[in-house]
Amino acid sequence: MAPERFVADVLRNRFNRAIVERLDDLKLPDAWLVAGCLFQTVWNLRWGQPAEAGIRDYDIFYFDGHDLSKHAEAAVSERAAALFADLGVPIEIKNQARVHLWYEDYFGQPYAALRSAREGIDRFLVGCTAVGIRPHTAGPRSSHTVYAPYGLQDLYRGVLTRNRSMDHGPLFERKCRDYQLRWPGLTWEADLST
Repeated sequence: MAPERFVADVLRNRFNRAIVERLDDLKLPDAWLVAGCLFQTVWNLRWGQPAEAGIRDYDIFYFDGHDLSKHAEAAVSERAAALFADLGVPIEIKNQARVHLWYEDYFGQPYAALRSAREGIDRFLVGCTAVGIRPHTAGPRSSHTVYAPYGLQDLYRGVLTRNRSMDHGPLFERKCRDYQLRWPGLTWEADLST
């Protein structure tokens, strides 16, 4: 599956397009628009729904190892809220340099420290949902960099597979069931979650 098709599809969601266009304005290191707003847009289009249908929030990852405090992350969230206020959609921003500080308390599983925002994408529980996009920094602002460590084929086929590097079987299964309720054409192998 060509990254160009993925870019064209995710930018059909007007909120994705606006966020990517303004992402560099946040001046964040290693910033990416990631996760549900991207893969759910692809599934919406595949199953004939409006591009923005049912998307709960829009996630931005960045990596700043200089200040791991909640306060610094909250300040970034406030800046983003102001920048994207006109969109009227929830924006979630997470500094991937500090995920290991709270992940185990929240999810009950250990989480090794990350070295980049891309490593955070690498650890998504459902392989085909591990996707990110950002403006291409070396070229014209209209070009984009796509990161999809497990490829785009399963995303477009609607096949949910467990990321073997993140063995959280019950959480994987909950995510798959939730996705399948919203996009009944998705398939997954339940035996992989045990």
